[in-house]
Amino acid sequence: MVMNKVSSIPALFIALVLLSGFGLSGCLTLGPDFKSPVVDVPVAYRFAPAASGSDQDLKWWELFKDPVLYELVTTALENNQDLKTALSRIEEARFTHGMTRADQFPAVDLGAGGFVGNYSGTRSTFTNHNYYVAPSLSWELDFWGKFKRSTAAAQAQILASAYGAWAVRTTLIADVVSAYYQLLDYRQRLEMSRDTLTSRQDGLDIITKRFDKGIIPEIDVNQAQIQLEVAAGAIPSYERLIAKTEHRLKLLTGRLPGTVRTGITLDKQPLPPMIPVGMPASLLERRPEIKEALALVHAANEKIGVAVAQRFPAISLTGVLGLASSEMSDITNHGGIWNLSGSLLGPLFDFNKSKFRVEVAKEQTRQALFNYQEVVLTAFKEVEDALVEVDTYKRESDASQRKVAAAENAYKLSFERYDKGVSSYLEVLDSQRTLFSAQLEYSQNRQLYFNAYVNLYKALGGGWLSKRTDAVESGALPAQ
Repeated sequence: MVMNKVSSIPALFIALVLLSGFGLSGCLTLGPDFKSPVVDVPVAYRFAPAASGSDQDLKWWELFKDPVLYELVTTALENNQDLKTALSRIEEARFTHGMTRADQFPAVDLGAGGFVGNYSGTRSTFTNHNYYVAPSLSWELDFWGKFKRSTAAAQAQILASAYGAWAVRTTLIADVVSAYYQLLDYRQRLEMSRDTLTSRQDGLDIITKRFDKGIIPEIDVNQAQIQLEVAAGAIPSYERLIAKTEHRLKLLTGRLPGTVRTGITLDKQPLPPMIPVGMPASLLERRPEIKEALALVHAANEKIGVAVAQRFPAISLTGVLGLASSEMSDITNHGGIWNLSGSLLGPLFDFNKSKFRVEVAKEQTRQALFNYQEVVLTAFKEVEDALVEVDTYKRESDASQRKVAAAENAYKLSFERYDKGVSSYLEVLDSQRTLFSAQLEYSQNRQLYFNAYVNLYKALGGGWLSKRTDAVESGALPAQ
């Protein structure tokens, strides 16, 4: 073979250098090691129910029993563009990690070329021939741990991207469910408006006939017409809200605008069971935004070590082992060439640029830590907000339901009193307005009550998982 023509001494020498290089590489790791920041957490949630239950492996779909809603969420998880982008960022972070990790190892390049002529910087009276083929090795030893720190930072960035995708997934599910309940609410209010319009049209017909017979004054007809138009004006308003909510759901599911099919009506929707909020400390483990922010603190901390290492000399090895000759036919017989060199290059006087680089990395780490603390505070605030919403909207919804029942009876009695001439038509109009307002209020409060559960689902991190395994299986996080 060709390599038999080359002396085995340089090859052996290069092998020894490589072995020694691996021994020297990573001898030191400069910069501070990452320590997870300690965060004060409350002993218990302020508005948590007395019996919060277990937080073991409860999935979001166990709360929502509507099969149409389940289908919408599933479609969104498959087609939503924001989620696809977030998952793509995980792959980008993995590839970046691979590139960064490769810096720890030698790079081998292949060079080949040829030259014929009488000029190579100076003119010659002879025609020169030069041909060569030679692999070259270059390697910067990771003596100060610069590449090790960079690799650790890239690994932390993978986790940050993964938890970011998990957060996008959680938000997506919450947005779909919230929009779905809003759509049910608007459709229910539209039906209430149509029923009210029909009822008021019937009432106007009766009032008009009585006016024609001279039984009642014209003002009663005008008042009935006003209430008729109030109901008529509500219909296009809710039709607009329905269309815009459908368009939003279509966007979330990665589809063009169009009609969205719904299942169980809002008043027939079963109430979700009480959510097991668990202990406050568990929020730090299951809330993806918190985990993402913590991973970013880790990545920033590792970059301090990179900046510190850059203040020290870079130790590099370069070697060439190949063939060269002035005759192409002779290159494999007597053309063996080799060289091996080492270099040390470091900052001597750079007007404190290297020092400032370290300080910049430290400040960026502090900023990441402040952001982490803010994310934690925001998470607990959102959980408390959601818990108080669940409690208060339930009571409001119950009160609204009782109000509707009373308003229906009051309207019935007032019309009977008016029909018998006991009261004026103003009493009937007031009862009509109260009933219509109470019906719309009840529908809205019921929607807000359901969405309070959605907000709590999102605030708790979505899924209330005590184990990371489920997040890995769902594809939101990479297996590590």
